[in-house]
Amino acid sequence: MKYRALGSTGLLVSEIGLGGEWLERHNTQEVQAVMDCCREQGINILDCWMSEPRVRSNIGAALKGCRDHWMIQGHIGSTWQNGKYVRSRDLGKVQEAFADLLHRMGTDYIDLGMIHFVDELSEWNQIVNGEFIEYVHSLKKAGTIRHIGLSTHNPAVARQAVLSGQIEMLLFSVNPAFDMMPPSEDLNDYFAEHVDENLSGIAPERAELYQFCEQKGVGMTVMKGYAGGRLFSAETLPFGIALSPVQCLHYALTRPGVASVMVGCDTPEHVMAAVAYETASEEEKDYASVLAKAPHHAYAGQCTYCGHCAPCPMHIDIAMVNKLYDLATMQPEVPATVRAHYESLEQNAEDCIACGGGETRCPFGVPVIERMEKAKKIFG
Repeated sequence: MKYRALGSTGLLVSEIGLGGEWLERHNTQEVQAVMDCCREQGINILDCWMSEPRVRSNIGAALKGCRDHWMIQGHIGSTWQNGKYVRSRDLGKVQEAFADLLHRMGTDYIDLGMIHFVDELSEWNQIVNGEFIEYVHSLKKAGTIRHIGLSTHNPAVARQAVLSGQIEMLLFSVNPAFDMMPPSEDLNDYFAEHVDENLSGIAPERAELYQFCEQKGVGMTVMKGYAGGRLFSAETLPFGIALSPVQCLHYALTRPGVASVMVGCDTPEHVMAAVAYETASEEEKDYASVLAKAPHHAYAGQCTYCGHCAPCPMHIDIAMVNKLYDLATMQPEVPATVRAHYESLEQNAEDCIACGGGETRCPFGVPVIERMEKAKKIFG
């Protein structure tokens, strides 16, 4: 298992994580089996947004004796009322539900306290200017949560939250289908049966969000990496092709800022299918060639940092130079951290001999030579 820094939190998380939602369907022994398998495979981050008491207790039972192994994303605002899940901003109910989460999981702290499911800008503004955010900060001050996060599907909300300085990391929905869609305050838009076929490539709001998070040191964990399994069928995808689980994982893990993908698993077999990513070949991981052949919504001209441009005869990491160039162009002046990263590369755009090899291998027709010239200029 490989581990990545989660932004500036100081945490190292496994690039494959456990999304706990499917565990609601299982008993104590079955949940234990899934979590034991995760731990044996090196998975060390768990997302539990669910408020249902039984699944919380079952996860808590599986955590006994190994709590220190796990980094838990626990959600603030996910409540259980009258036998059902309710997303709530009522502080009394929120406090009760979070205390229940701690109790049932048998822990006195949560690593990542997640402001739960905010998809509307008006709701974010209400949270950040009211008693809800004060409660979250009080939890951090007391050490009950170690870091503050936010879960959202809307890039506009995510960007506003990052700009506010109130959060340290994001749980965000990342996959090729969602990435082509414009921001929406209605999650159902992402699962619509009919999608506008005039869409083309990654929506700029989402591409910019990923770059922005990496630049600001706000790490991302990923939900909806498989789009609920929708990505596995050409019939249910807007771009008319199917991807494998490994290709979906590689797509998410090649977005700037992403540290880990929370994979929904309800059996040890599902865990093993996800961690197969760690030993997959480059051919098995290759999402770019598949997307380039899609009948709709091709990513023409857009660098997805897939690495198909390699190998470079001058040993330039072209994908990394492209990523740093994109980060550099987001500000009037090149950020010092981005410049330092660029200058630390053994070979960079200055070493490009304009051979054109990277362009012939790029599935999306990215003008590599032109971008290397631009990188030379911007980094001086």
